[in-house]
Amino acid sequence: MLVSQILRTKGDAVFTIRRDENVGSVAGLLHAKGVGALVVLDGERVAGIVSERDIVRAIASHGAGVLSRPVADFMTANVLFAEPGETVDSLLSRMTDRRIRHLPVCRNDRLVGIVSIGDLVKWKISEVEAEADGLKAYIAAS
Repeated sequence: MLVSQILRTKGDAVFTIRRDENVGSVAGLLHAKGVGALVVLDGERVAGIVSERDIVRAIASHGAGVLSRPVADFMTANVLFAEPGETVDSLLSRMTDRRIRHLPVCRNDRLVGIVSIGDLVKWKISEVEAEADGLKAYIAAS
């Protein structure tokens, strides 16, 4: 299964914010959209990614005062990306090794979607279930 197939099914919507948005408004947006991460843009360029985990760490380390500071101070700036032609297995491995939950998907340096570890696990489970069903049908026919 390729990332492009997942995006075709789940959609390519990506919620983005500007790097000067404050942490409090970003936390509110994460809650309102029901997502775990937002891509941070500097113009059209991906500047970083900010997750619920980043916000919790910022508050735990610096106190509630961080809510008025720009998200650029706490985002992950060294973003790992996925490409549409990559496989679910390769991304699952990368995300597990690096302990990350979201990967923006880019094609020719252009943001085209985002995948979460949950998206990938869902697809992997459906793939394994389809294989098991096929084996059951084969055995039943024998």
